[in-house]
Amino acid sequence: MARYIGPKTRISRKFSEPLFGADKYFEKKNYPPGQHGQNKRRKKTSEYGIQLTEKQKAKYTYGILEKQFRNTFKKAAQKRGVTGEVLLQLIETRLDNLVYRLGIAPTRAAARQLIGHKHIAVNGQIVSIPSFAARPGDVVSIRERSKSLEAISDSLASRNNAFSWLEWDEEKLSGKLLNFPERSDIPENINEQLIVELYSK
Repeated sequence: MARYIGPKTRISRKFSEPLFGADKYFEKKNYPPGQHGQNKRRKKTSEYGIQLTEKQKAKYTYGILEKQFRNTFKKAAQKRGVTGEVLLQLIETRLDNLVYRLGIAPTRAAARQLIGHKHIAVNGQIVSIPSFAARPGDVVSIRERSKSLEAISDSLASRNNAFSWLEWDEEKLSGKLLNFPERSDIPENINEQLIVELYSK
């Protein structure tokens, strides 16, 4: 399973945002990385540079590598609707993101690990592919024998995210994808239009 395994705080500092969640090291050093990061005067970024930065930020936020991200964009471009919004909808309804949004895992990286280790089921069937594309009506649940896992219990105990496009069943410890999220329902600080402009060149 291809994934980014490099230094995360450095990436967050590069984009001046905690892309991988709460990070005490980012809070201490919320300026660009490198020897001269604190005093660095950056040159004016070109239009292409701004677009590229936005795409890179989206990739790191959702934990998707370049080839997979480009393929997702191609799918979004072929669908009806605003391409940028459709792109985010497709990414948001990936299984790893749903497991994270439902609070089953504290981070997307942890969600991918749970899925890879076969702790997650979709409509009663074990799915071990983090990029699995869920559809409205699909039910994401925790495998019966995995419900007692400490990592899952701890994450569920602290879950407080409620999304209008997701429904959580506390008794069955399962979540249902009600519909594709509207752009206003997606909290990530991403300008998807810049990504569309980049790939449209």
